[in-house]
Amino acid sequence: MVLGDRPAQLRQDARPRSATGLPPHDIAAEEAVIAALMLDEDAYPRVLPIIQPGDFFREQNGWIYEACLALSERGDTVTIPTVAHELERVGRLDAAGGEPYLAEIASKYFTAVGVEAHARIVARDSLYRRLIAAASQIAQLAYEGGPDVARVLSHAEELLLGIRSAEAAGDFKRLRQLLDEFLEAGSDEDEGELHESVRSGFMDLDELLGGGYKRGDLVILAARTGVGKTSLMLNFARNAAVGQHGSVAMFSLEMGGETLAQRMLSAEADVEMARLRLGRHTPQEESRVMRAHGLLGGASVFIDDSAVLSVPEIRAKCRRLQVEHGLDLIIVDYLQLLHGAGRADTRANEISGISRALKELAREMNVPVIAAAQLSRAVETRSPHIPMLSDLRESGSIEQDADIVMFIYREDVYTTPEDWQNQHPDEPGGAHPKGLAQIIVAKHRNGPTGTVTVRFVNRTASFQDLLLRPEPGFGGFD
Repeated sequence: MVLGDRPAQLRQDARPRSATGLPPHDIAAEEAVIAALMLDEDAYPRVLPIIQPGDFFREQNGWIYEACLALSERGDTVTIPTVAHELERVGRLDAAGGEPYLAEIASKYFTAVGVEAHARIVARDSLYRRLIAAASQIAQLAYEGGPDVARVLSHAEELLLGIRSAEAAGDFKRLRQLLDEFLEAGSDEDEGELHESVRSGFMDLDELLGGGYKRGDLVILAARTGVGKTSLMLNFARNAAVGQHGSVAMFSLEMGGETLAQRMLSAEADVEMARLRLGRHTPQEESRVMRAHGLLGGASVFIDDSAVLSVPEIRAKCRRLQVEHGLDLIIVDYLQLLHGAGRADTRANEISGISRALKELAREMNVPVIAAAQLSRAVETRSPHIPMLSDLRESGSIEQDADIVMFIYREDVYTTPEDWQNQHPDEPGGAHPKGLAQIIVAKHRNGPTGTVTVRFVNRTASFQDLLLRPEPGFGGFD
């Protein structure tokens, strides 16, 4: 009898729930996998990436599979006697059916051909059972109800996301496949599509980063208060949404969504925020405001200004946004305001858990996550005040988890024109770096580090390339 020829009494175990009253399972496929392990030593590496002991519906089969794995990992031969001995060692031989059951399984199948297909059947049914269990838990949450609907939805989405994340575990890919995917993605991006990279919109920075932020990367943008972290992140959001037609989720724990929208409109229209709020702009400025409103209004930027958030809540909201509108970039302002998912004995450990969770979020969602971070006061106590990695609060975990760490440094924040002239007597007074900002890439896991200089426009609190380009949407950035 070959592996695919199943006895009638076993085929009935594979019927759907409506016929048997049991959740999805296939006992014959489970037994076929176990028999293959006892027949062919090469079966072990073929099934290991596909199924785990907990994937078996019949608990005894899971125990036997676990015993086979233990023997294989020790380099021992997997046979009926050795499996029986291993089961006896852990006190499960009689409960698993003893040697007669092992012999019965081995006698049904005389080849290991197709073991991967049977392992995938076992894995598939295990997934369906987990979905049923998650659905039951979600139903229970709904029955219990309560006033906090958002918490219930978040918990329900976490349950489903946990199943999807478990299924996302990868296996080997041939180098050729990876190279083909890279070249295909590269050709797509040449056509202006947003695929593997999300550009910052600043030419020199994108060049330094090898084309922009890569999907799955955690990017930390750090600076002292008042230097422009939020402004630069708004620039990133605008450039991804308008310049690349991407979908951006922005979580602002410190500033209200209305204020962020006004700041983006001020920067886009090149009209001071105060004049914009008071309506004291000229007819020419009014024209720019209306044009900026139309441009930004069509951009897929979604802002959540909840004052209290945890990474699981962000994950649940992003998962929903991804399904409804797509998702290309996540921005968090800022990291130290997030709450940990559980209890931590120290704030440093809580921050460590948050930074690790943000990196996992980037991988799960397959988008760059840019998180702002505060710098410690140490940067204020030295001269020059150029930030370093050690200035990051709880720098160890943040630096370790981040793929890219960037700092903003503006010398004109610390030095007046008079002080600058005193410090540089040989330089003309007009050389004071007013309106210039440096973006320092201090860590770049997949490329070089370096510094780029951009322009900071104080009256609209926005950043621009030093080399001004035509306006977006009018033959320029698009």
